[in-house]
Amino acid sequence: MAIRAVLWDVDDTLFDYGSAAAAGLSRHMAAEGLPGSYRSTQDALDAWDELTRRHWERFAAGVTDWEGQRRDRARDFLGRPLSDAEADEWFGRHIRHYESAWSLFPDTVPALDALRTAYRHAVLSNSSLEHQHRKLTVLGVRDRFESVLCAAELGISKPEAAAFHAACEALALAPHEVAYVGNEPDIDAGGAVAAGLKGIWLDREDRGGRPDLVRITGLDQLPGLLVGNTRFGAPDTFG
Repeated sequence: MAIRAVLWDVDDTLFDYGSAAAAGLSRHMAAEGLPGSYRSTQDALDAWDELTRRHWERFAAGVTDWEGQRRDRARDFLGRPLSDAEADEWFGRHIRHYESAWSLFPDTVPALDALRTAYRHAVLSNSSLEHQHRKLTVLGVRDRFESVLCAAELGISKPEAAAFHAACEALALAPHEVAYVGNEPDIDAGGAVAAGLKGIWLDREDRGGRPDLVRITGLDQLPGLLVGNTRFGAPDTFG
C-alpha cells in the first residue's frame, strides 16, 4: 500500500538544533563567564553535548522527568550543587540565548511545500509537547502538522515501537502507510522500521555505512523517494 503520511522528527531534521545549541551556549557563557573547569569555549561546548546526550538517555529511560534532566545538566555542567530553583534560573537564562539562535534548515520549508498536497504530516519527538509546539510555532511551521506527539507526554520514547504506533493511531493509519523521517539511524529510522513503518534516515553529514537503512542526505531527495525513485538510500528495503 502507498505511503499516505509522513511522520517527522524535529531536532536536527527540520530544525537546526546543533547550530542553535552551540550558538546559544556560547552566548550564555559570554554573558555569564566560562565555568572554571573548562579550558576553552569549545571544551565547554563538547562537555555540554555529552551531558545533553547522557541526560536525554536518562529521560528517555524514565529515570528522570523533563525538568529533572534540565536541572541535572546545569548542575553537571557547572560542577557544583544547585537547588532546583537555582538550576531552573540558570537553564532559563540559557534557553533565552538558545531560542535567539533558532532556525529551520534551508531545505525544510521547500520539502514541506513539495509534500503538502500528497501526504498528511505529523511529528513524533523525544521531547516535550510544550517545547516542540512553541518551537514549531515560532519557526512558522506548526500549522503544517496534524498532530505533535512527544515522549514527555506519551511516557514512551523512540525507538520503542509503542511511540511510533501512538503517532500512527493519532493519524488513524496503519504503520505501513506511514514514513518516518529522522536524523538518527537507530532511534529514528531503525526504530520506525522495527515498528512496521517506512523508516528514512536523514544523513545530513553523509556518514553512510548503514546499507540496511533507506538513506537520504537532504530533504530535497524525499519527494522523489516517496513516489518510488529509489536512487537514494537502499531500494531493497523501501516498498
